[in-house]
Amino acid sequence: MSISRDSFHSRIGFVLSAAGSAIGLGNIWGFPTNAANNGGGAFLFVYLVVTLLLALPALFAEIYIGNQAQKNPVSALGEACANRMPRVGRTVGKIGLCGAIMMLSFYTIVAGWMLAHALSAISELAGLAELSAWLSSDSTVRNIIFTPVFILLGAAIVHQGVHGGIEKWSARLMPLLLVMLIGLIVYILQQEGAGQGLAVYLIPDFSQVTDPKLVISAMGQAFFSLSIGVGGMMVYGSYMQKDKDLGKLVLSIGVLDTMIAFLAGLLIIPALFVAQHAGHEIFNNEELIGEGQLIFQILPALFNSMGTVGLIVAAGFFSLLSIAALTSTISSTEVPVSYLVEEKALSRRKATWLVSFIVLCSSMLLVAFFDTLFGLVIRVLTTIFQPLSCLFYFFVVGWIWNRGNKLTDKSVLDKNIYLKLWGNYLRFVCPVLLTIVFINVAFIA
Repeated sequence: MSISRDSFHSRIGFVLSAAGSAIGLGNIWGFPTNAANNGGGAFLFVYLVVTLLLALPALFAEIYIGNQAQKNPVSALGEACANRMPRVGRTVGKIGLCGAIMMLSFYTIVAGWMLAHALSAISELAGLAELSAWLSSDSTVRNIIFTPVFILLGAAIVHQGVHGGIEKWSARLMPLLLVMLIGLIVYILQQEGAGQGLAVYLIPDFSQVTDPKLVISAMGQAFFSLSIGVGGMMVYGSYMQKDKDLGKLVLSIGVLDTMIAFLAGLLIIPALFVAQHAGHEIFNNEELIGEGQLIFQILPALFNSMGTVGLIVAAGFFSLLSIAALTSTISSTEVPVSYLVEEKALSRRKATWLVSFIVLCSSMLLVAFFDTLFGLVIRVLTTIFQPLSCLFYFFVVGWIWNRGNKLTDKSVLDKNIYLKLWGNYLRFVCPVLLTIVFINVAFIA
């Protein structure tokens, strides 16, 4: 029995949804942290170069496979590999489902932290000091409460469908995220010390651009910030009308994602130097103290030192991060949901809540064995799983997939020199670049 597929109803709806998938905590915190630790302006310059050379082609490859198949990632990869290795294609697609669950298992925990910190600032404003202190503390009980809350928020959107849920809420949340981000930037840049951070961020020292550590970090950040390799972009591509200006759509997503990362740098790096100007220690041997954990240490201390205005800024800042996390989690949730709906004939409602239950169990396992599993799952996903998945996508598009693939169809390529050049770039150059990233990030960085 054929199943009628939901879809995006507009170009802007697809772009905002796909950009929402890419724009998450990695953009708004990971990018600025990497920039601050790796030369500021020099990191920004290299990041922009490798985004253009590597990350956007990888994004195109993933979306292209889903768009041409008009199916979930398991079926799409199976169809693309049908002539040579159909079982391998479907197996990689199913492994991608596991990758999406892995991502959700730790991402929902971190997103719960963001939500708790936003509520902590609001509680402090309301005079509930004890509640505020508990919300900002690092406790297992808090994780057990707020992780399910965030999972429920994502499920509530996904079960409404592609147009009625994902597209509608992305169209609401993404503009709100942008407005909040710009508002916070305007406020932070007016504080003492912000100018020093701005100079560090925007003025590159070109003598650093060949530093291997900086290049590796920028390449890894560019690749991972676009949320490639777990099937989210593939399933979103399948919900868009076939051959609907994919190149322009991918470019739009990349530009929006990079713009948000750039704006996040304009917020976070000056904010760190504002904190330093206020007497907070932020660097130790020229590296940020605690790196990713700084967001829960230095910035809350800075906000608290600002009095009531600081608490309002804190509420806005952590709400911003919660929105960014939510738009990313709904795309990863959609990966296994689409598979269960299309191949196992489950209703969207049942599929959504089944996936959410599996994510909840996985998240609680990480909470129970936090010190052992949390960092390990993140490293395995981001330094091994995602690069290998995208490397496979490049091989599929360039070498394995023949029937229906315009990038390898000689009759099409002979008539379009630009498409031929693009196909050869994806076929030869990108696998080499991605292999270099994978080797360096996994075994050297």
